Amino acid sequence: MIAFLKGILEENRPGNLVIDVNGVGYNVVVSESVCESLPSIGNEIKVYTYLSVREDGMSLYGFLTRDELDMFNLLIGVSGVGPKGAQALLSIADVPVIKYFIVTGDVASLSKAPTIGKKTAERIIVDLKDKLAKEPLIGTVSDVPSQPDGKLSQDALDAIEALAALGYDKKEAKAAVLKIEHLEELNTNEILKLSLQYMF
Repeated sequence: MIAFLKGILEENRPGNLVIDVNGVGYNVVVSESVCESLPSIGNEIKVYTYLSVREDGMSLYGFLTRDELDMFNLLIGVSGVGPKGAQALLSIADVPVIKYFIVTGDVASLSKAPTIGKKTAERIIVDLKDKLAKEPLIGTVSDVPSQPDGKLSQDALDAIEALAALGYDKKEAKAAVLKIEHLEELNTNEILKLSLQYMF
């Protein structure tokens, strides 16, 4: 079992990397978000891995964090998802956002991932919702001036509720949302993604 690879990034193509580890080139399947987050060719990188063994061959999937790998393992445990489907889901959003989609039963957002249809999205929610709801994310943010809820947009209020559903303290969730610039111009998902940056 290959737990992780640490070596020189030789190639970075959409959905695929080649990592040189002591003279051996490893072909690693990754999400688009991973490709975009990596340094330039020639730099040292570390990716956590999952080895998929099938009748038609083996594939090595790579992730930048253990959280991504853990979510990947949860997703492939759902009937009908598979490694490619799990990777597709991790390409459309960060782990906390995927968790939010599942906990809140957001079939439409999960279905935006390639190869993930409505029925598969519903199955993911049924299988993982309760489990993820019992494992809340914990984060803290510094205090910011209070602002009445009446002055917040509906999208901002929805984002606060989403963070609360993920296990964050509602007061801290509101504080994180209020740190975002041009808040009134953003939709719920955009606010959620940005506010998560202030929750750690």
